[in-house]
Amino acid sequence: MQLLLTNALLVDATMAEPRYGNVLIENGVIRDLDARRAPAEDRNVVDLGGRTLMPGLIDCHVHVVASMMNLSANAQLPDATAMLRSLPIMRGMLARGFTTVRDVGGAPYALAEGVEQGLAEGPRLVVCGKALSKTGGHTDFRARADTHDPYRWQNRFGALGRIADGVDEVRRAARQELRQGARFIKIMANGGVGSPTDPVAWIGYSVDEMTAAVQEAADAQTYVAAHLYTAPAIQRAVQCGVHSLEHCNVIDAEAAVAAAAKGCVAVPTLVIFEALAQDGERLGLLPESMAKIGDVRNSGLASLEILRKAGVAMAYGTDLLGEAHERQCEEFAIRAQVLDSRDVLSSATTVAAKLIRMEDKLGLVREGFLADLIAVEGNPLEDVALLAAPSRNLKLVVQAGQIRHSWLP
Repeated sequence: MQLLLTNALLVDATMAEPRYGNVLIENGVIRDLDARRAPAEDRNVVDLGGRTLMPGLIDCHVHVVASMMNLSANAQLPDATAMLRSLPIMRGMLARGFTTVRDVGGAPYALAEGVEQGLAEGPRLVVCGKALSKTGGHTDFRARADTHDPYRWQNRFGALGRIADGVDEVRRAARQELRQGARFIKIMANGGVGSPTDPVAWIGYSVDEMTAAVQEAADAQTYVAAHLYTAPAIQRAVQCGVHSLEHCNVIDAEAAVAAAAKGCVAVPTLVIFEALAQDGERLGLLPESMAKIGDVRNSGLASLEILRKAGVAMAYGTDLLGEAHERQCEEFAIRAQVLDSRDVLSSATTVAAKLIRMEDKLGLVREGFLADLIAVEGNPLEDVALLAAPSRNLKLVVQAGQIRHSWLP
C-alpha cells in the first residue's frame, strides 16, 4: 500500500527554508519527495492543502509506566493494573505527534515489542528497562522509617528503577537489563524530587560504580544516561564517560564546557518542574518532594543558556508523570523563551534521533527514511512554539507510513 501526501510544505531542521513537495510513502519508507499527484491502485492520496509536513517528534525522556505523580504508589501497583494504565499514556503521546520516545526508567522491552507488533497503540519505544540507583537514591521510594527489603518492588511493572550498590551489583544489574533488551543503561547520579529521602545535591554513585556501568554499556556497544542536576555530579559523570546528561538544571559553565568537550548530550526537562510546582500537591506528590522543587525549578532557563553557550547538544525531554503527561508539548514553548526555533526543532528531531541511534532512519524528511511524519499549521522554523499547541496546530500523524491520527478537514 502506498500513501501519497500532496501539496505539502516540507520542513526539517537541516533545511535552509521550506520547500513544496508531494511525498510518496511505500512500505513505511519515504520513497519520493516530488512524486506525481496522480491516483493509482493501492495508493491513498491525502491533500495537505499547503500545510507543513515535518518529521515525527521524538521525546528522549519519558516514563510511560508513571501513571501517578507519587512514584512509590506506581511501584506498588499490580503489574496488570500498571500495564493497563500505561496504554492511554502512550496513546496520548502518539496523538500529540510523538512517534518515538526514549523511556528512561520503567518500561520493559516487552512493552516496546508490543507496540512494534501492533498490540498497543503508541510511539516507538526505546527503553533502558529499570534505572539503577544506590540505596537511598532516586529510585529508593521507601519512607524514612521503612527498613524493609529495598529490592521488593524492583520487578514490578510500575517501578521506575532498582537498587544496585557497589561495583559488583552495578555490573550485574546492568548486565541483566541489557540481557532483557535495554538499548542503553540509566543510572541515578544525583538526588531527586520524586524520591523522599535524598536531597537533590546528593551524588548518586561513586566513581568506581559509575565507571562500571559505563564499561558494561560500552562492552554492549551502547551508553549510559544519568539523572543529574548539580555541577559536581555532572563533572563526575562526564569524567566517568556518561554520554546522556538528564535534566542538568543546576549546571555551571565549567561543567558544561567539560560536557561539550566529551561530546555529551544534555536532555533538559523543564516542563516537569512547572507541572510539579503547579499541580504536584493536588495530584499526590508527597510533601517532602514538594519541598525540593524550588531547588531545581528556578535555574531551569539559565541552564539552557549555559548549555547553549558551551555548545552542548540538547535533545528534547519532558519527564512528565501521571496526569501531567498531557503537558508534553509545553516544553517547546518553554525552550523557545531562550533558544532559537531551529535549535528547539532539532532537539526533538535530528539531535534526538542521533541520541537514540536512529539518525539514519528518523528525524528528517528524506528519501529512504522511515515515514514518521506530522502535518502542522504554520512553520516551526519561524515559530517552534506552535508545536506547544497540538489541539490547534497538529493536523496529521503518520507513523511508519500509517496514518494514526488525522484532523484534516
